[in-house]
Amino acid sequence: MRSPFREPPESKVWRLSRTWSQPWLKNWRGDITGGITTAVVALPLAMAFGLTSGAGAIAGLWGAIVLGFIAAPLGGTPSQVSGPTGPMTVIMAAVITALVGRYGPEAGLAVAFTVALLAGGLQVLFGVFRLGQYIVQMPYSVISGFMSGIGVIVVVLQLPILLGLNLKGTIPQILGALPAQLPNLNGLALLIGCLTFALIRAYPRRWNRWIPAPLVALVVISALSTLLPEGSLPRLGAIPQGLPTLRWPELRFDDLRLLGGYAITLAVLGSIDSLLTSLVADNITRTQHRSDRELIGQGLGNMAAALVGGLPGAGATMRTVTNVQAGGKTPLSGMVHSLALLIVTLGAGPFAAGIPLAVLGGILLHVGLEIVDWSFLKRAPRLSWKATGLMWLVLLLTVFWDLVTAVVIGVSLANVITIKDQADALQKSSQRIAGGDGDPNALKLAGEEQALLREAGSELALLNLAGPLSFGASRYLTQLLQESAAYATLILDLTAVSHLGVTASLAIDAVCRDATRQGRRVILAVPQERYRERLGRLAITRFIGVEICLTRLEALQCARSHQLAARSEKAS
Repeated sequence: MRSPFREPPESKVWRLSRTWSQPWLKNWRGDITGGITTAVVALPLAMAFGLTSGAGAIAGLWGAIVLGFIAAPLGGTPSQVSGPTGPMTVIMAAVITALVGRYGPEAGLAVAFTVALLAGGLQVLFGVFRLGQYIVQMPYSVISGFMSGIGVIVVVLQLPILLGLNLKGTIPQILGALPAQLPNLNGLALLIGCLTFALIRAYPRRWNRWIPAPLVALVVISALSTLLPEGSLPRLGAIPQGLPTLRWPELRFDDLRLLGGYAITLAVLGSIDSLLTSLVADNITRTQHRSDRELIGQGLGNMAAALVGGLPGAGATMRTVTNVQAGGKTPLSGMVHSLALLIVTLGAGPFAAGIPLAVLGGILLHVGLEIVDWSFLKRAPRLSWKATGLMWLVLLLTVFWDLVTAVVIGVSLANVITIKDQADALQKSSQRIAGGDGDPNALKLAGEEQALLREAGSELALLNLAGPLSFGASRYLTQLLQESAAYATLILDLTAVSHLGVTASLAIDAVCRDATRQGRRVILAVPQERYRERLGRLAITRFIGVEICLTRLEALQCARSHQLAARSEKAS
C-alpha cells in the first residue's frame, strides 16, 4: 500500500487530486448537510475551548469560523473540518496565562495572539519547505503519551469549573490549591457539571448522526438550570455581538526568544494534530490528503484567526468524522460549517449568556477523557516495557513540567532506544568467517566463493554485515573490525547493508587507516553505487592495501590474487 506520507515531485505539489478535481457543487446536498451537522457539534466545543483558554467563549467561536472557512478550500484534505481543538487550546491557555502575567491583561492577550499569528506563519513555511511528510513521523509511544497528557490537562482544568471555584494557573498550582478550596465548592455547579457529563456519556451513539450529544447536553441542562435561584451558578455571561475588530500584531523584541518558543510549540502541535486527523479522514473516505498543502491551509487559517482574536486550531477529528458521516466530501462542507457558526454567533449572543460554566466544564471533561489514549495505555505493557516507560514519562512531563520539554525528551529517548536496537540487530545479524574455520554455508556462499574462502586459509577473514549501519552501530562495527586484527586480509562485505551512515563510513575509514599502518589489507565488497560514491568521497582507497570491489566473489578473487602474489614473492 502506498504510504500516505509519500509526496509527488516538487513540480506537482499543487496538482489537484481526483477528489479535488471534482466540482464542489456535485455533492452540494451532502456538503450542506455535513457542514450544518458539524456546526452543531462545533458550537458547544468552540465556546468551551474559548472559555478554557482564558480568551473568552467568543474567541473560540471566531477561531472555528475563520480557521474553518479558510483551511477548507486552501488545505489538502477535502473533507476535513478545522477549528479549536483540545491540544491546541491547552497550549494557547498556557501561552495566554504566561503572557498576561508578564504584560498585563490587555497587552498580554495581544501578544498571545501575535504568537498565534507567528505559529500560523511557521505552519505555512512547513508546507512550503515540504516538511509535512516528516512532522508526524514520531514514535507512537511519544505521540500517545503526549496526547494522553493533553487529555489529563483538559480534565484537570475543568475541576475548578465543575466545583464552582475560581482557580487559575498551571496544573501543579491548581492541584496544590484545590484541597484548601474544597470547603468553598458550589454543590449546584458540581451537580450541573455531573449531569452534563452523565448525559453525554449515556447518550446513544447512533443518535449523534442526527443531534450530537454535546449540543443536547448544552440545551437541556442549560434549560434545567434556569429553575435554580438566580446567582446560584457561575454563568457564561453576554458575549460580544457583531463582527470582530482587527487585532494588530504586538511583538516584544526583547522577549523574542520566549515568544518564538511558544510559536514553534503551537505550530508543531497544530501540524501534528491536523495531519493525524488527515490520516483519519483518508481511512474513512478512501482518499489521500496532501500533507504540505494541508499545512499551508492550516497556517493561513490560523494567521487569519489570530488577526481577529480567534483561537488557533487544527483539523478536528470529531468534527471531520461527523462531517463525512453526514455526507460531506468536499471543502464546501467545511465552509458551510463556518457560515452556520457565523450566523449563530451573530444572532444567538443573548441566548448564550445564561449557559452555566459547569455545563461547558462537563462537556470538556468528556472531551478530555476522549483524548486520553486508553487503548494504548492498556496494551503498551504487553508490547514493550521500553515503550510503556517512555509513554508514561512523556505523559507525566506533559502534565507536570512542560509540553515542549516532554516532546523533546521523548523523541530524544526514542531515538536512543532505536539506535541501541539497531546496534543489537547488527550484532545479531553480522557474521565473521575465517578461511580456515567457520561454516561458509552460514552465509549461503556460492560454490566458487566457498572454495576461495577455504583456499585462503587462516590468513583471511570475511566479515558480513547486514541491515542499517548508522552512528549507533559504528561503535560495534569498530570493535568487530578491531577483533579481526589477527588476519592479514580482511574482506568487509556490505552486500546486505541497507543504510550506510556518515559515522559508520568514518569508522570504516579509520579501520582502513589502522590496517594500513599494521601492514594488513582490507577489501570492501560494495555493490551499492551510492555507498561506493560515499566511500569514494572519503578517498578511502588512499590507504595502501585498501580496495573496493563490486561483489563478494570479486573481493575473494582479489584477496586470492594478492595472497598468491605474496607467496610467490616470498618464495623467490
